[in-house]
Amino acid sequence: MYFMDLGSFGSKGKKESKTKYKQKKRYKMRELMRKEIPTPKEIMNYLNERVIGQYEAKKRLSVAVYNHYKRVMSNVYDIGNDGDFKDVEIDKSNVMLMGGTGTGKTFLIRSIAKMLGVPCHIHDCTKLTAAGYVGEDVENVLTGLLQAADFDVEKAEMGIVCLDEIDKLAKKGENISITRDVSGECVQQELLKIVEGDVVRVMPQGKRKDPRVPMISINTTNILFIAMGAFVGLDEIVAERTQTKTKQIGFNRDQYVEDKEDSNMLHNVTSTDLKKFGIIPELIGRFPVITSTNPLNKEELIRIIKEPNNSILKQYQKLAYIDRKKLEFTDDAIDIVAEIAVVTETGARGLRNILETILNDFMFDSCDSRKRKLVVDREYCLKSLDNTLDRGTKEKLKEALAA
Repeated sequence: MYFMDLGSFGSKGKKESKTKYKQKKRYKMRELMRKEIPTPKEIMNYLNERVIGQYEAKKRLSVAVYNHYKRVMSNVYDIGNDGDFKDVEIDKSNVMLMGGTGTGKTFLIRSIAKMLGVPCHIHDCTKLTAAGYVGEDVENVLTGLLQAADFDVEKAEMGIVCLDEIDKLAKKGENISITRDVSGECVQQELLKIVEGDVVRVMPQGKRKDPRVPMISINTTNILFIAMGAFVGLDEIVAERTQTKTKQIGFNRDQYVEDKEDSNMLHNVTSTDLKKFGIIPELIGRFPVITSTNPLNKEELIRIIKEPNNSILKQYQKLAYIDRKKLEFTDDAIDIVAEIAVVTETGARGLRNILETILNDFMFDSCDSRKRKLVVDREYCLKSLDNTLDRGTKEKLKEALAA
């Protein structure tokens, strides 16, 4: 996204009143906003072309991103600050995105950043520790964004920061600890000012603070923060709160009735659930937009393999094409690949590993072999994967294929 300089809209004329000039400026700024910021439906349509499934997550993210950059335009170009809304300040709405591995969380954010043309940095929160301890300082999440923006501070201040694995910072329990949790609760507390909006001084190369090295100041007010993680165990907390107990005689007296209509309990997450999970209330309040991705089913994985313009299947076909080879997959073979990803619960992230195993012999011999074409079918897949799948996975795969 490129924000035009206010000076490009001309200067005030001699006979033009101050009020009329301001109205004219606001009108031009609103027109600029409509052109520069894609609408939620435009963002949604863009994501639909690249991301399979995850309708609800895409919808929530589209609205959140649109509202965020409307707020940025309001702050930067003084849009909407007239009449009854002169003293109204729009609070920052960061996003918390939950979902299992391989469900497309990272790809969703990268796609949005690419569409908007803003720098994006994804930082692993498991490396962060409290100030003064071994590990990375929390300010390093901004150093990565600065590097993604080629050290253009103004560009970085309009970017997106993803706090990946935020769930690993959860407190060990709800009770107050007498020891210092330097890689959990303390890191959450140090993130508060950064995600809310503050001027933060960072080291240019992400090193420890050194008085001999000049630091760079970054204002995080207009940076969109997205906290991501699998939040393993959170679904059980939600189920305990929402599902009804059935009393039975015996040791397992308290059993919960499964809700067949909503298999993804993360859709029902509340602030209370996140607090019980181990996220401090202050940090929860700074991420008002909460959404989640669904586990991918077999049909969605098949579409991921085949349909996108940059699909994983087309990537391997391109690799073969560079060696003047032709690679084809039968529908049965693609079905096997998707089924293995479902059985192993690795989602879309596991597809590449499966295809690497299947095509390893072909790629090893491709430069020397005179064979110009390989058609991968069901038998070829099962033979290639025979030595890599454990007994339990083979049994589950056999049952799934027989169903």
